Amino acid sequence: MTQTVSRPAVGARTPLPLDVEAIRADFPILSRTVRDGKRLVYLDSGATSQKPRSVLDAERDFYETCNAAPHRGAHQLAEEATARYEAARATIAAFIGAQPAEVVFTRNSTEAINLVAYALSNAATAKEPAFRRYAVGQGDEIVVTEMEHHANLVPWQQLCERTGATLRWLGLTDDGRLDLSDLSTVVNERTKLVAVTQQSNILGTINPLDQIVARAHEVGALVLVDGAQSVPHQPVDVTALDADFLVFSGHKMLGPTGVGVLWGRYEVLDALPPFLTGGSMIEVVRMEGSTFMPPPQRFEAGVPMTAQVIGLAAAVEYLQRLGMEKVQAHEEALTGYALAKLAEIPGVTVIGPPDTVARGGAVSFTVEGIHPHDVGQVLDDLGVEVRVGHHCAWPVVRRYGVPATTRATFYVHTGYDDVDALADAVRKAQEFFGVVPSSEGVG
Repeated sequence: MTQTVSRPAVGARTPLPLDVEAIRADFPILSRTVRDGKRLVYLDSGATSQKPRSVLDAERDFYETCNAAPHRGAHQLAEEATARYEAARATIAAFIGAQPAEVVFTRNSTEAINLVAYALSNAATAKEPAFRRYAVGQGDEIVVTEMEHHANLVPWQQLCERTGATLRWLGLTDDGRLDLSDLSTVVNERTKLVAVTQQSNILGTINPLDQIVARAHEVGALVLVDGAQSVPHQPVDVTALDADFLVFSGHKMLGPTGVGVLWGRYEVLDALPPFLTGGSMIEVVRMEGSTFMPPPQRFEAGVPMTAQVIGLAAAVEYLQRLGMEKVQAHEEALTGYALAKLAEIPGVTVIGPPDTVARGGAVSFTVEGIHPHDVGQVLDDLGVEVRVGHHCAWPVVRRYGVPATTRATFYVHTGYDDVDALADAVRKAQEFFGVVPSSEGVG
């Protein structure tokens, strides 16, 4: 059932959709202090999120009660481990509106993207004719965008090097959005796949995927969506998305490290050759050759990360209890407030959309006269944990002519007090370095 959530005006400090204090009590790490007793202000969920107690308990319970390798062995522990592993797959699939057979577990989004990239190049040399349907070779093109995380750029560069295909990309506008003016030219009859992020990890931009997906399918191309920054923060349904692949990581959505998800349309997954081979993904093995299981098992070679998958299912259940519509509205309110607070500080420039229209809770900025690494150091000394650097999106910072940025990312336990602490710390950084800005507000 769809929830209706009112959204506060940009910059207004109205009641947040989520009960921050109650949520913080669920996260053991948030009770600790840092840097000589300072309150931990964690604003780096875009890199990795903290874990609620229910996730930690789910992992521990698996190890304490039924630790065994799924899909192996006939003893009771193996049966119980298999049942819990597959139940977790069903929970995670339902979270994105998918069928369990369409959900493949990987280590993270990066591995999920590489799985698809290698499968496409392996298709060219596959012995089985059915596996050659999506083969990529010379004359073909792969399309990405200038705002991609390196994980959704470098694998496609490498695919093109392996196969002789050509990499093309969509550029960025000055305000941090995709430039779709030449979409119909860049995505054309030679395009085999379009890879695009749903939400930028550095700019916070939420992209108009419907236009991109429609154009790609018009020319017969596949679409892979990087959901690492969207699935944790907004409702995502693969039926509405209408893409062919979606990837996301557990550690960015309150879940454990070391587990990610590749969702794929079953008919597409079924036509792809394996990426990794070995145990558990085979049907029959002879010295002369082997045959492979159907998806998802075809892409899950070796003993899986069972405890992490179960922990991710617990994270999904936690988010479902909160309500993803409320999660999105909560972050939108915080983002609007943060943009307003930073706009009050002379010399601070936000890199990315200046408002909350089609924008998520990642706010990257520069401070005039201070390198972002130095800003981050002062903030850390004050207990404010942010990310500094190029955020694995080097082409983005080059596009906007900055060496790096300071990035704050919000989540369910973030409150107005955290944003106030961020703004106060930025002002103290300016005082520490004796900076007198020449500019006013957010540029």
